[in-house]
Amino acid sequence: MTPGAETRRIIDGAAVAAGQRARIARAVAGLKKNGFAPGLATVLVGEDPASRVYVRNKIRACREAGIESTERAFPAAAQEREILDEIARLNRDPAVDGILVQLPLPASIDPDRVLAAVDPGKDVDGFHPENAGRLAAGRGDCLIPCTPQGCMILIESARPDLEGLDALVIGRSNIVGKPVAQLLLAAHCTVTIAHSRTRGLADRCRAADVVVAAAGRARMVQGEWIKPGATVIDVGINRIPAGNGRARLVGDVDFEAARARAGAITPVPGGVGPMTVACLLRNTVVAACRRRGVAPPET
Repeated sequence: MTPGAETRRIIDGAAVAAGQRARIARAVAGLKKNGFAPGLATVLVGEDPASRVYVRNKIRACREAGIESTERAFPAAAQEREILDEIARLNRDPAVDGILVQLPLPASIDPDRVLAAVDPGKDVDGFHPENAGRLAAGRGDCLIPCTPQGCMILIESARPDLEGLDALVIGRSNIVGKPVAQLLLAAHCTVTIAHSRTRGLADRCRAADVVVAAAGRARMVQGEWIKPGATVIDVGINRIPAGNGRARLVGDVDFEAARARAGAITPVPGGVGPMTVACLLRNTVVAACRRRGVAPPET
């Protein structure tokens, strides 16, 4: 039976992220009393406007949390060797606990080679093959990718007990789909990974207690596909025409139709996005503590 309207709710990612950022700021203040401040370095190549905005927002969030932050900016014509040399220098820098390489990189630079050059202990994006392998192996000593980590925090804010639930992840990227599936498995869900070519996708959705949509297709997931009472996490960020030459953001889920059936659902914007930055700050604190042999504070 479809849950009553009083049981449905929109998961406010901005509010959850704000709470986490406040806890991180308190944790950083405590670490400074113990003699060190976490430090994050961002590497930006090119002049992509969206990337510049993302980096600026991350640096501002670091400063608000008390985390030291620096930016290494390179022109789009920079050689791959220059980027690798800078990463090697940051790997050696004792003041740098986290290194973030802003994606996408120019086509002339191999992102896999660049990401693999980052010290796994400073890989706050969680993209290094060593961290990905440890996550897949169920190891607790890896740095977890920020967006999947944020998805799990939002899921558990709405549904703390995930044991035995059926979860469907729509999307198979190394950045979101695969790692969030590993995290759901670790939470004792039964997990299916689907994608744009999956046959019978609607029926798979209708059977899922948790749906994470990360396929990058606007409103791909229809409201009628959602199991009544399901928890829906929409990772998609898609621009569609809004008239008068303007555009607006929508997710991979038809939000208005899905919210009539879901028990809890994230909006776009204001859902997963704010959590990605909060989890970046969290990873930086965790990396800083591990490098010094200190137990990370609860954040």
